[in-house]
Amino acid sequence: MRRPVLLYACFGVDTQSWLAALRSDLPEVDIREYSPGAVLDDVDFAFVWKYPPGLLRALKNVRAIFSLGAGVESMLADPDLPADVPLVRMVDPGLAVGMNEFVLMRVLHYHRQMPEYEQDQRAHRWIQRVPPLPEDRPVGILGLGELGSLCARTLAGLGFDVAGWSRSRKSFPGITTFAGSQELRDFLQRTEILVCLLPLTPQTDGIINHETLSMLPRGAFLINAARGRHVVDEDLIAALDAGQLAGATLDTFRVEPLPTGHPFWTHPGI
Repeated sequence: MRRPVLLYACFGVDTQSWLAALRSDLPEVDIREYSPGAVLDDVDFAFVWKYPPGLLRALKNVRAIFSLGAGVESMLADPDLPADVPLVRMVDPGLAVGMNEFVLMRVLHYHRQMPEYEQDQRAHRWIQRVPPLPEDRPVGILGLGELGSLCARTLAGLGFDVAGWSRSRKSFPGITTFAGSQELRDFLQRTEILVCLLPLTPQTDGIINHETLSMLPRGAFLINAARGRHVVDEDLIAALDAGQLAGATLDTFRVEPLPTGHPFWTHPGI
């Protein structure tokens, strides 16, 4: 009896560790690493991440496709994605923990005025700075899915004045919620630290732009931990240069790796 074939085609990750784990846990499955030019007609399942263009077209008899990532927007936009084949995304508790830590770290970085202290150190200035209490620091979470709601609850548990925005109405204890395009302005106007954890859809592509950034209080901060295409790069730089934003943390970019000459590498506010 033929063993089912699983094709491993994940790039930019620790391939050998993944292959070792898959082969250990699935001894009944023929685990194959992708190689250019290989015949893929007998592949039953594919485990993919940042795969080469045209790969899905070559999987003539695939029965299911598994994504190494939680986000599958790029795969859904792939014209070669088979319409009748299940697409499974990764739900990893470790990813949620790591994102929660990252967002908390960066919110506290801005809340505790660390950029100002770093500037003081470089200038040899001895200044005591007193941040507001967490309850007086409005933090806004753009996107209240699995990750956004977790980050919102964590920050609210530390006493921050947390609000969240989502496409449809949601409710969480201790968190002020806004919904729909008609409430986006009110959400942004009360947000001093904006955290973007939205999924990427046609409606959210470019949502962080000149118009929305201008709705934030002057001197606000941005943390984008979602998708690079949420941000209009030139609008973000303009907002930083004009002082509308005091700083931005970017965990993702429109083009990755970030091109060598891109201003995000050296901008003092990023």
